[in-house]
Amino acid sequence: MKALTITVLAGFVLAPALAGAQAVNDAQIASIVVTANQVDIDAGQLATTKARSPEVKSFGELMVKDHTGVNASASALVAKLKVTPQDNPTSQSLKAGGQANVTKLKGLTGDAFDAAYVEHEVAYHQQVLDAMDKTLIPNATNEELKALLVKVRPAFVAHLDHAKTLLASLRGKKQ
Repeated sequence: MKALTITVLAGFVLAPALAGAQAVNDAQIASIVVTANQVDIDAGQLATTKARSPEVKSFGELMVKDHTGVNASASALVAKLKVTPQDNPTSQSLKAGGQANVTKLKGLTGDAFDAAYVEHEVAYHQQVLDAMDKTLIPNATNEELKALLVKVRPAFVAHLDHAKTLLASLRGKKQ
């Protein structure tokens, strides 16, 4: 039940944040990208230490590695373009939601942690993909920023698919 609560909470926190990002500029997109990746890095770092399942630990490690790489690419690009990421309501909401998720996850252990973490990853990656497709990519005016978003999109799809497979596996073990 706690896992479902966290997933629903993630949806309520993340969906309005990303849906509210309808009119964003490149500096705001840069902030949203960095924040969204950091949220997943923070949760992934927690999973590497708290997860019971070796598969969930491994997934957490992958999230840290991949999202750190995306942030490095994004940071290099904004430095090259001389764009300062601009904090905005969406990035602020993402950060708050990420902190709330980590706080909730810290209170869980064992199978409950594993399920809640992976359920959140499924919901989070789906919502980030929706935001990329509906808001971030269409509103990016700088071609290099848009190209970076398009380039990293398949990794987010792969993460979503991996998380869904992992969740099905976790649910199968309980039966």
